[in-house]
Amino acid sequence: MKIEGYLFAFLAAFLLAMGAFYLIWSGDWTGGVAILFGGGLCTILGTYLLFTASRMEPRPEDRLDAEVDEGAGELGFFPPFSWWPLALAVGASIIPLGAIFGIWLLIIGIGFSLFAVSGYVLEYYINEPDIAPE
Repeated sequence: MKIEGYLFAFLAAFLLAMGAFYLIWSGDWTGGVAILFGGGLCTILGTYLLFTASRMEPRPEDRLDAEVDEGAGELGFFPPFSWWPLALAVGASIIPLGAIFGIWLLIIGIGFSLFAVSGYVLEYYINEPDIAPE
């Protein structure tokens, strides 16, 4: 994680310097503040990655003497095909339309989004087989 942390730290330093330069040179507050906020976000992410890397043992990607087979194995659980991201996108599309057309549509969008988020989060806990001893 050190490589990623250094990458985001470099990007943060670059964006903060360029944001200050852009703000002074152009006088455009909108663009300058947006670039500075981007630098701030990169600072947060880089700090987190470097802090996490200092608290864990180096991964094979971070060591120069690592072998290819050290990185082999299971990387985690990746869910198969799911319809819930589509439902989340529909809910996220209805919410701004509700802000334009009326509070009633906003309430429907928020309700649909909460339903979709709960479905996405609980997808693997619903209808789970009962593994009780007989």
